[in-house]
Amino acid sequence: MIPGIIDWLTDPANWSGPDGVPTRLFEHVWYCALALAIASLVAVPAGLAIGHTGRGRFFAVNLAGAARAIPSLGLLYVLVLWLFPKLAGDSAFLVPTLIVLVVLAIPPLMAGAYAGVEGVDPAARDAARGMGMTGGQVLRKVEVPCALPLIFSGLRSATLQVVGTATIAAVAGTGGLGRFLIDGQKVQDFPQMASGALIVALLALGLDLLLALVQRSAVSPGLTGRSTRRGNTPVDVEIDPAGRTVDAPAR
Repeated sequence: MIPGIIDWLTDPANWSGPDGVPTRLFEHVWYCALALAIASLVAVPAGLAIGHTGRGRFFAVNLAGAARAIPSLGLLYVLVLWLFPKLAGDSAFLVPTLIVLVVLAIPPLMAGAYAGVEGVDPAARDAARGMGMTGGQVLRKVEVPCALPLIFSGLRSATLQVVGTATIAAVAGTGGLGRFLIDGQKVQDFPQMASGALIVALLALGLDLLLALVQRSAVSPGLTGRSTRRGNTPVDVEIDPAGRTVDAPAR
């Protein structure tokens, strides 16, 4: 099997044309990016609001659990059968796929935002309010910066799930890396199937690494435990109640 995978991956014919790896990779990334963008617009603000106000917690927890229990492939078939007569062209297959991926991405995104804000130190909130901040300012300047680690954690989890599940787009007749699995299965081309699965895994790992680097640069070092040095004196980087980064002597 391994020699067959190497032969398939090194064959120039598989890296060119409308069915080549670059084209399928672009389609796969496009589906995932669009689904994650739509899910983020819905889930992150909702999670921040729930964590900030404390209202709707029961709804958020149960919604996340229910969404995780929905079988993605079964939902895709139902949506294709329902929407196919109502939509024209490629949208009849693309829209159901996007809906499935959005439903899959919402729970981890909402849970990360909600848990991140809820877990902020109450003393930081009280200090911010004592400085005269409004509720919106507390959310933007204190709670969101402190919640970024868990928000990114939810985004990374959602990305991994969406990248892996987006292969079902090929079942609905669209493109993406799932075409290598579906088309390979039809003709029992197992090296093609294994190569497609390997590319999907590498894509997921690469995107997770990219998000980890973005998280490292976006999150305050005081929240990650990283320390820096000023001259020969080590200092810990912390975040004050107003959300600003400050230096404190290392212990």
